[in-house]
Amino acid sequence: MIRDDYMLPELPLDGVPEPVDGRLRVLVVAETYPPDINGSSQFSHRLAQAMAGRGHDVHIAAPRPGKGRTMTRMDGAVTEHRFRSHTAFTYDTFHLCFPWEVRGEISRLMDELRPDVVHIECHYILGRYFAKEAQSRGIRLIGTNHFIPQNIEQYLPLPDPLRRLYRRFSWRDMASVFRRCDVVTAPTPLAVESMRANGFDFPMHALSNGIDAAQYDLKPGEVLPPRDRPTVLFVGRLDPEKHIDVLLRAVASIADRSDVGVEIVGQGGEYDRLAELAQQLGIADRTAFRGFVSDEELRVAYLRADAFCQPGTAELQSLVSLEAMAASSPVLLADARALPHLVDEGVNGWLFLPGDHEQLGRLLLRLLELPEDQRREMGAASRRMVAEHSFSATIDVFEQLYRGVDPDLLLGSWPQTGPLPIVPPASGPGAGD
Repeated sequence: MIRDDYMLPELPLDGVPEPVDGRLRVLVVAETYPPDINGSSQFSHRLAQAMAGRGHDVHIAAPRPGKGRTMTRMDGAVTEHRFRSHTAFTYDTFHLCFPWEVRGEISRLMDELRPDVVHIECHYILGRYFAKEAQSRGIRLIGTNHFIPQNIEQYLPLPDPLRRLYRRFSWRDMASVFRRCDVVTAPTPLAVESMRANGFDFPMHALSNGIDAAQYDLKPGEVLPPRDRPTVLFVGRLDPEKHIDVLLRAVASIADRSDVGVEIVGQGGEYDRLAELAQQLGIADRTAFRGFVSDEELRVAYLRADAFCQPGTAELQSLVSLEAMAASSPVLLADARALPHLVDEGVNGWLFLPGDHEQLGRLLLRLLELPEDQRREMGAASRRMVAEHSFSATIDVFEQLYRGVDPDLLLGSWPQTGPLPIVPPASGPGAGD
């Protein structure tokens, strides 16, 4: 669903002035971008806004979230180039650009912008063709992978043998795009290892998406709205890979021993099925589907929750889990992919066997029955754990990568928990000379 107020009047692109005073012109290419609700979209938006906040001339290339021709608009200091797109036939919240419609527009935009650096966050149509254009022009190219094939294959109406074939093809296709890049990053060491195990035979570096934990501090004089019952929160796409049904079944399994409610923030194709399941389980009166919310409403949801749950099994980092931890929430996370790295068992939360709603229910009940001071200490432990995921440090690294600094100098001992050392930029194309 597209927010009614999202599409602002478009702007003509009648010549772009050159950046001055050492600023970089940065082009970030994202296949998913707000108003889409997912970790990759959120990261790309925050990256663009942060780089613009440091004075750089930042441009976004992304699909247009709705019908219409390619257009340009402003989002604060960031210029968005939204390419004509079409709803994916098996996934109505994802928009795809068709190569024959956008290839010429991509080439013309590159001629017009002449960016110092292109940063692709995807490997599909936009990422693929912007990577080709950047490479052919000798423009510095950075790639960040947020994707695994399982994110998409669940929407493909294919038998298992064909799904496995798709998965192998998808990994090879991804590698062929990212191989063009001067630097490739992924949000966790586990993500890097997954890529390496599936044919990425070139250097890659782990670099956290980062989190600005200070955003989740209570403001002076701020009082949170009262709750009428303890609440467990989920934030993210309502898609099969998130396994939100496991959370609903877990709450139903302890409904006779706890009045805990569920708050679900996000949109997606599973909404109707999940709403019907809540009715069938007898917990519709304690399940709130919030849909799309503002950034401030999301912040308050994190701060008010008694616990955060991520039952998904395809998380390369889980930015929403980091956000919940920054808001000092105890966490209950599936023991899958990158999620175990976010849990110190019994200290800031617990892991549960993926798909095991009974175990999740027992752990949720165990958490809610703890004395309030113990729950607060678990939340404080979550907050301490996000210190190594400083968003400011992540932006420092990307800014220097954009200028041509050797990633081994920057990321050899990542994560950084203190100020990042300033490394002189490399010389040559794309170094910001």
